[in-house]
Amino acid sequence: MAKQVKKSKEYRKPNQFREQQLPTSDSAAARPTGKTVPQENKSNPMILISVGLVVCVALFAYYHLLTMVQMKDLSDSLAMPDQRIFGYTTSDIEALRAAMDSDAVGQLNYLHKTAGFLFPMFTAVFTMLLFIRWIPSRRSRWLAWLAPIGFAVTDIWENFAIDALFTHDLSAGAVLLASILTTIRWALLIITAGLVVGLGAFRANRGLKRKLLAIREGTD
Repeated sequence: MAKQVKKSKEYRKPNQFREQQLPTSDSAAARPTGKTVPQENKSNPMILISVGLVVCVALFAYYHLLTMVQMKDLSDSLAMPDQRIFGYTTSDIEALRAAMDSDAVGQLNYLHKTAGFLFPMFTAVFTMLLFIRWIPSRRSRWLAWLAPIGFAVTDIWENFAIDALFTHDLSAGAVLLASILTTIRWALLIITAGLVVGLGAFRANRGLKRKLLAIREGTD
């Protein structure tokens, strides 16, 4: 008969149990829980809007302070209609037509189609986005939007009206329309710039007051 071997019970010390439990606890800590922490969106729309406004200022400087001033070299030092804030008369346009040749007229038309189009469009878009961020009231926001939208529409319309003065038969009505559009366009641009500067100053003043109030409360 085969001998029956008695199974002896193996007694372990308490520290051996701890050594076995430690790896399991470490693996449980390393195992993902399945809950994902939402990643914070660090993108700030104001960065894009600020860059867009800087581009608008650069386009204004390029269009009005550089190219339109250089156009005087092609018109016997006469200012372009776009630069005459308070309008112009039929005699002013006649003088320009006599001084500018076909190349100069083509150059003016090219400026209207490039920088003269991009500047009002960029100004309207980025100013409206800025008002969305800065004006919480929907009604007030719509009222503020009237200035940049009106400026963009009037500016582009003015470009076509001025080009027609040099490419079509000259009439007093066409000159009057273009002159009115030029004046309105400058007025709306000034209003738009004033809104941006005014709202920026208001928000900066309010932020400064909050910081001063927080400093006073911290020192009390």
